[in-house]
Amino acid sequence: MNDLAQLKPKLVRLKLSGILETLEQRIEMAIEGKWDYTSFLLHLLTDEVDRRDNKQLSRRLVRSGLSPDKTIASFDFSFNKKIHKPTIKELATCGFIEEHRNLFFVGQSGVGKSHLSQALGNEACLKNIDVLYRGTHDLLKWINSGRADGNAERRLQIVRSIPLLILDDFGLHPLNEINQVDLYEIISSRYERRSTIITSNRDFAEWPQVFSNPLMGSAAMDRLVHRAYKITIEGESYRMNSFLKTSKALTTSSKDLS
Repeated sequence: MNDLAQLKPKLVRLKLSGILETLEQRIEMAIEGKWDYTSFLLHLLTDEVDRRDNKQLSRRLVRSGLSPDKTIASFDFSFNKKIHKPTIKELATCGFIEEHRNLFFVGQSGVGKSHLSQALGNEACLKNIDVLYRGTHDLLKWINSGRADGNAERRLQIVRSIPLLILDDFGLHPLNEINQVDLYEIISSRYERRSTIITSNRDFAEWPQVFSNPLMGSAAMDRLVHRAYKITIEGESYRMNSFLKTSKALTTSSKDLS
């Protein structure tokens, strides 16, 4: 135990204090399994690497704004047979991010666009890819609010440089001129350098109308659609279906009690 007491400050100095979490357990396992020195060291360092990876993943997920519950596994593909599961599985490999391609989920409210976009974002985080998920209107408001204290350019740079940007509810709210300029800047600066996922209730042909300046709108859309994938989702609303099921269950329960 005296040796362990002397070891602790050295591990702290080397920023390896995480090893202490499993050190005694590994010592017992090494004695029982008659590990050689190399195997013992390998297990200790593997524990430390895993610990750091898990810590980085937790930080990445928190920064992303993604819901940890929105995953491929939690998505109910059986509800809407029109959603091609193999295509979503292929996108989950994140090859489109490596190729700096964009991805659009288009369809009415409640069909699963936001869930699928976040599920792909969570897959990216697991592959050590930084992600930023925000509602389009909220993100642009956040950038603009930074102008009051000189942080707008820093915030813009965060959005420009994030490997995967997910813009939810694109075109849902009207944008003022400053928001439009910021949006154009984001789209232009990310063109062929980063990947963007966009979800929208609006038909694809309506997207240029987000910009009051038709030239800016045309230029923005031209950059967005180049080397992009579009998935149109049709069908019933998951949320409405869940609401109707719950309401029906409550009605049935009330009848049973009466």
